[in-house]
Amino acid sequence: MVGTKQANKKNPKYSTNRESELKLEISNGKLRIDLGDLEKALAIRGGFEIPLQNIVKAGTEAYRTGWEETRAPGTHLRGVTKAGTYYTPRGKEFWYVTDKGALMLELENELYKRNILSIDGNKEWAEKINEATSK
Repeated sequence: MVGTKQANKKNPKYSTNRESELKLEISNGKLRIDLGDLEKALAIRGGFEIPLQNIVKAGTEAYRTGWEETRAPGTHLRGVTKAGTYYTPRGKEFWYVTDKGALMLELENELYKRNILSIDGNKEWAEKINEATSK
């Protein structure tokens, strides 16, 4: 059996390494999270607009996942992606993670207790969001 990494070297059209279409924007007192077409399909969700006052904190450490989570709806491809709504002992969470760095948003007064996203520049985004929420 050929491993994924080896197969991807031989035929890059099957590679899971692609440019993410996930976009973040801070404006008008809100954090806007736009998911690209593939992200929408995997997560079965369009995007978010979160008032900055509802963001408790932003960080780069995602929680460890376990067997007690229920996915509904969403997608989980081990080692590739975890996307969608997850019911966990910590509360209802939205995940869109791949092999990129994680950005975790702790929320209050929102549908989800946490949003965990993979995005380039996750540390910079955590700093920007924490700075914007402290004003």
